[in-house]
Amino acid sequence: MSEGAWKYLKTHLPESRVGRPRQLSLRQVLNAIFYVLKTGCQWRQLPREFPHWTAVYYYFYRWSCDGTWIRLHDLLRSRLRQKLGRHKQPTAGCLDSQSVKGTATPGVRGYDAGKQINGRKRHLLVDTLGLLLTVRVTVASVQDRDAARLVLQNLPGHCKKLRKIWVDGGYSGRLVQWVADCFRFCLAVVLRPKETRGFTLLPRRWVVERTFAWLNQSRRLSKTYERLIRIDETWIYIAMTRIMLNHLA
Repeated sequence: MSEGAWKYLKTHLPESRVGRPRQLSLRQVLNAIFYVLKTGCQWRQLPREFPHWTAVYYYFYRWSCDGTWIRLHDLLRSRLRQKLGRHKQPTAGCLDSQSVKGTATPGVRGYDAGKQINGRKRHLLVDTLGLLLTVRVTVASVQDRDAARLVLQNLPGHCKKLRKIWVDGGYSGRLVQWVADCFRFCLAVVLRPKETRGFTLLPRRWVVERTFAWLNQSRRLSKTYERLIRIDETWIYIAMTRIMLNHLA
């Protein structure tokens, strides 16, 4: 992590209020967590240049439970949007899902018959810049329309100004009418032209596809290695935090 990126984070990290003073460098802890994210290595395989893996995992898991990772992510997203001349609260977004294979690690999983993948499914809601607004990880057997209800019913406070969300044809049907009746925003279905073949760049929908491509650059997210779904969601927030730090710094 560069010096500029560290300046954005160090004032917002939680302080130790009880016990003896902290002797561990939080910058090195963050570097170790980003190393695991980028390389996909196991915690026990952290190089000796970083703090001991048990200390690094302690902060990773603790901040995952108390919401520190989400708070840092939301703060950086607001600053990046303002830096790019946008309002910190978006008015439009894009929703889509990505199925990822599971590993031998124990944990809940399902089978996506459409993509023939046994694992879990990531449901991402992003703004028009491709920055993450919220994420929900489910088993791969959950339909996109059912998962969309879970995502939209539990939107965080920074999504209160949303007025339009672009989706693909998998979200069409009763979901569109349900959203129109229950929320202030609407779902705009972007369909693929019937006469086209192969890859086609669809308007608005390519933004969330680019976000999936950003996540795929981290080997820890190439598959689902975690037992708990909450930890899967945490890694996604950390990956987007790292991307936004690079833009801000």
